[in-house]
Formats: sequence, structure tokens, C-alpha cells
Amino acid sequence: MTDRHPHDRSRPGAFAPDRLIAHGTAVRDRTPPPYDIVGDLHGCIDELRELLDRLGYRLDGDIVRHPEGRTLAFLGDLNDRGPGSIAVWSIAIASLQAGTALYVPGNHDSKLARYLMGRDVQLTYGLAETVDELLALPPRRQRVLGRAIADLLAETPPYRILDSGRLVIAHAGIEEWMIGRVDREISAFCRFGEPTGERSPWGFPIRRDWAADYRGKALVVYGHTPMHAVEWRNNTLNIDTGCAFGGALTALRYPEREIVSVPAHRVYAEPSMEARVNPPSPSVAAGGR
Repeated sequence: MTDRHPHDRSRPGAFAPDRLIAHGTAVRDRTPPPYDIVGDLHGCIDELRELLDRLGYRLDGDIVRHPEGRTLAFLGDLNDRGPGSIAVWSIAIASLQAGTALYVPGNHDSKLARYLMGRDVQLTYGLAETVDELLALPPRRQRVLGRAIADLLAETPPYRILDSGRLVIAHAGIEEWMIGRVDREISAFCRFGEPTGERSPWGFPIRRDWAADYRGKALVVYGHTPMHAVEWRNNTLNIDTGCAFGGALTALRYPEREIVSVPAHRVYAEPSMEARVNPPSPSVAAGGR
């Protein structure tokens, strides 16, 4: 590691060289179906274990395995807000290395990777707690896992084309014209979406509703924007049901198109999904996030 004091989480990490994030070009993935695509985890480790059990997976150490050879696909945002971000990452990294899982990057994962590469990032929206979890590990485990996460985010493509082009998975979504291409604009869109310049009552950026205009033949499965229930529109599906905010953790079984969800054990971060039903007035929410 570096000479960083173990409790000095405000200083950038140096677990791996500084590189571009999510610019891998191998977007066409030959891993055959069936898949189980899991939405935004945000460190909700207990709900992940419960969902894996519901889906028929077993954990071999940290490696997920399914008796029928199904592949688990992570939709990004593995860390921040929930209590088990490092445990979630441990399962993801081990399973990816074993070939039993797939992954596309989210915006929270990208921010963690920037920290691990030594960039100066703000430890907000749950990242401080994720860093604390990482720094609580033994030094060698910190180095190995931190390097593995940073390497993954540098090498992974921003989205994946699966099932011979019938399915695309991307954290925040993807427009039809982007499918098959990779550049900075597309990489950013797939991880962050496209901001409109407006903000929610809690101060979060509002993203353009790209799915309203999608007309592609490939089914696009995405997350990023928490919804009270899964939303099918124009051959797209948002499966982020806000587990970290007290909603649920949701998976799509593909090609069956079956939805499997487990409720959140508690609210880990605000605003809760319940509060989103009746957002506060602008005067109440001003300045908060």
C-alpha cells in the first residue's frame, strides 16, 4: 500500500495505475443464456444472499454457482449506502474470475475505482463507508481486492450485448444508435445517463428519459433510477427497485422474463422509497441530497 494512515480515508488511494474507466471494447459477450440479471445492489449483502437463494444459486466460498449453469449478471452500483459493499464486491470479483458471473459498471463503482486509482474524489453518497470497509481489511486483502476492482473498471466495457444481440445490459441504459460502439460519450451515458440540468426535490440530477424514445429490437435491461416497481417500456426494463432505500432487490430471469424480488431488510439511505411517493416541497428539500 502507501503511507496512508489506515483511518485517513479522505486521501486518495493508490491501489492501481490511473487509467480510463469502462472503455473496454469487448461489448459482444458470447456467454450463452440463461442469465439472472440483478439490479443495483449498493452494498445490500443480506438481500443479495437471500435473492441468490431464491434464484437457486449456492455460494462456494465467494463464488456463485447455479446447478443448472445459469450466469449471474451484475448491473453495476455494487457499493455505497448498504452495510456490505466489500462483501458484495468479494462475491462479484470471485465469481467473475470463476466465469460464473458477468458485470457492467455503474456510476458508484466508477467513483470507487477513481479513488482506488489515486484520484481526488469526494467521499459522498455512501463512498466514505465503502472506503472504511475496505481499509478495515488486512493490508494484503486491501491491496488484492482494491487492485482487482480498479482493474475490472479499467478493462470492462460500458455495456454488454448478450444472446446473439437479443439482449443488452447497461447500468443507466443505452440508446439504439450506441449499441455496438464504444467511446467516451457512450461510456459515460451507460454509467451515468444524460442529465437534463434539473434536480429532484432532494438535489439529485434528473436524467433524460431515453427509454421513452427507444425503438431497438434488443431488450435493454438497466437500473440506476430507483423505481417502486419494475418498469417495462418500449422493449426496455428498469429493474432498480431501490433496495438501499428500503424498496426491494430485483432480478430478471432471462430468457424466461420472470421477475424475482426480495424486500429490503431496512432503509439504509434516504430518501426512502416510501418518501419518494410524496416528495417534499422545494422549500423543505432545498440544499439537501
